[in-house]
Amino acid sequence: MLVHAARIALAPLLYAQARRLRAIALQLPEPPGARAGIEGRGDLRLRVLIAGDSSAAGVGADTQDEALARPLARDLAQRLEGAISWQLMARTGLTSEALFDLLREQDPAPADVAVVVVGVNDLTSEVPLRRALKWRHAIADFLRARIEVKQVLFASMPEMQHFPLIPQPLAWYAGKHARRNNLAQARWAHSVPNVSHVDLDGLTRAEWMARDGYHPAPQLYAQVAARIGAAICARLPRG
Repeated sequence: MLVHAARIALAPLLYAQARRLRAIALQLPEPPGARAGIEGRGDLRLRVLIAGDSSAAGVGADTQDEALARPLARDLAQRLEGAISWQLMARTGLTSEALFDLLREQDPAPADVAVVVVGVNDLTSEVPLRRALKWRHAIADFLRARIEVKQVLFASMPEMQHFPLIPQPLAWYAGKHARRNNLAQARWAHSVPNVSHVDLDGLTRAEWMARDGYHPAPQLYAQVAARIGAAICARLPRG
């Protein structure tokens, strides 16, 4: 209720700040490097798909070695003491609906676990939350039916109120909507078999952000990879 009232009262300022951000935001490229491979040695323990938007693609890192997907595979290889097969399918600017389309077009290889990083572009594109969750449900259904995924983990949106690029009160407003998304996604995931919400609260710090003030730097990617790696291992069958 408070957020809705604030949006009405602050609408001219919020829209002016959002327009200015689009005009001045530094456009960082997706980092170069392999988007599939094997990390670790020994028996193959897990096949992992990482899919999503610019943060899944590693924007803010100089190479894929310092981004999200490969460090996550490396983290899992250490935790599981074996080899991890990984693949990355991500693109800057994707909403949940656009990610669903990308996955259908690219047809990922079979995987045991999928990690989905999406949501910020739904928010900035003003996609209604219910519609965004509908597309995330479609993503989960597609991954389980098409490529044999046993577990689908959806990362929470970052705490956007801490993004250095975003001025107040827009940062406050974005942070409130990110939290609303996370609460709704967590409730939805809890109701769907083999789908999980991974809480990343507490990781977003200004000093761990890239030079654009909007994407993670390698330090933050490492923290996110560790948090997601632990969440994946907690959901694997024992024995």
